[in-house]
Amino acid sequence: MNILSKIVAIKKQEITQKKKVRCLDEIKSSENFNRKTHSLSQKIKEGEISIIAEHKRKSPSKKEINFKTPSEQIITGYEKNGATAISILTEKNFFSGSENDLILARKLTNLPILRKDFIVDEYQIFESKYLGADAILLIATCLNKNEIIKFSHLAKQQDLDVLVEIHSKDELEKVCIDSVDIIGVNNRNLKDFSVNIENSIDIGKEIPDSFVKISESGLYNSEELKRLIEFGYDGFLIGELFMRESDPGDELSKLINQIKGED
Repeated sequence: MNILSKIVAIKKQEITQKKKVRCLDEIKSSENFNRKTHSLSQKIKEGEISIIAEHKRKSPSKKEINFKTPSEQIITGYEKNGATAISILTEKNFFSGSENDLILARKLTNLPILRKDFIVDEYQIFESKYLGADAILLIATCLNKNEIIKFSHLAKQQDLDVLVEIHSKDELEKVCIDSVDIIGVNNRNLKDFSVNIENSIDIGKEIPDSFVKISESGLYNSEELKRLIEFGYDGFLIGELFMRESDPGDELSKLINQIKGED
């Protein structure tokens, strides 16, 4: 069993337990659930340099990234230094994420918030809205086309934007549907966690212009981002580059200035 399969198996067990603790009726009737959301896709399209900055403590490929910088400093630093949106990892077993990080982020910023997790059940979509997310991530490798259609339609009904992450051209066909807002090309192979930036270039050529297009993972310098912008990318999701520093927001500012040629 590879890492991705392990994550999904554990996630399904977690959801079974969650449903016993907080039922859907409780979620839907909460004040949080009825709040107005902020469109992630629209914000990306409006930005000159659109970066979704990620709150990420660790990953299976990097056992420890940053457990020292307080979440409040990370989130406010991202907003102050030009983030288009903020991505919050909520998967706890492999990424040390927390729902509390998302709840805190919602209190601290009006930027669009992407919930980064492994969504395999409708319950998580309602839960994402309840926790404060404006957009959800669907990972094509974990889902079949019918599930992507079902989950994305349900998300749109809750006024959540949908980012679908793909890793190959074979996955592109099953995500080109009208309820998907953003297609993200992940440069990291989720089965062995190797990284190849050329993945974004090869796949990006095939993505229809009707979708917002972003590149994810393994992005570490401004030259790579400039190259991807030339290939039609609208934005980027970046976590480790920022989070490995004690001041992630400052590192974000440096990257944006480098892309603009101001540093």
